[in-house]
Amino acid sequence: MERSADAPGVLEGSGIGSQKDRVVTEGEWLRKWETGNIGFHKERGHPLLQKYLDVLLNGRTGLRIFFPLCGKAVEMKWLADMGHSVVGVEVSEQALKEFFAEHGLPCREEPVPEIPGAKKWQSTSGNISLYCCSIYNLSSSIVGKFDGVWDRGALVAVNPCDRQRSNLHKFFSTTSISCSCRVLCSRLVNFLQEATLPLGGKKCGLLQPNRSRAASLI
Repeated sequence: MERSADAPGVLEGSGIGSQKDRVVTEGEWLRKWETGNIGFHKERGHPLLQKYLDVLLNGRTGLRIFFPLCGKAVEMKWLADMGHSVVGVEVSEQALKEFFAEHGLPCREEPVPEIPGAKKWQSTSGNISLYCCSIYNLSSSIVGKFDGVWDRGALVAVNPCDRQRSNLHKFFSTTSISCSCRVLCSRLVNFLQEATLPLGGKKCGLLQPNRSRAASLI
């Protein structure tokens, strides 16, 4: 039996149906990339990130920004070109290969010793590091701390049955998020409340563009 994937339970235009009634397996997610059924991918980037970028950056430069379930998001190249370092995680190796190929970015591939079978694809410039593995296997000891997170709808779409997984809670705790970290979400993050993720507690700004103003977690 295929295990639940760290892939969106609701995919825009996919016809999968309501997330609460659906568990997306890793195999299903990989097949979407294999068949090019990726209507959720925005070739020109997400307009909300462009609109609220200043809020996410908060006047800071040279940030480390995390992209959960990154796919081949074009915003990663955009932010890297601004001088930031980008770290992403994606279970589909094809998505990561396409990202580097489509942007003409030379890269190197290396194993991740701490995670059996995992790979890291890194631009030769060193400012884009994409991990090909499950987000549940990542830890701060592997990827370090982040100054910002851009969630384009990844965490809210994690299969409900997987939202309480302890290693996911641990990853999004103060061990992987710096005290000045800001999290920008493209969708309402009911996931955070359901799973009671700490996300740095009071130290982490949770920014939801769908709301009229930025809000801080508890």
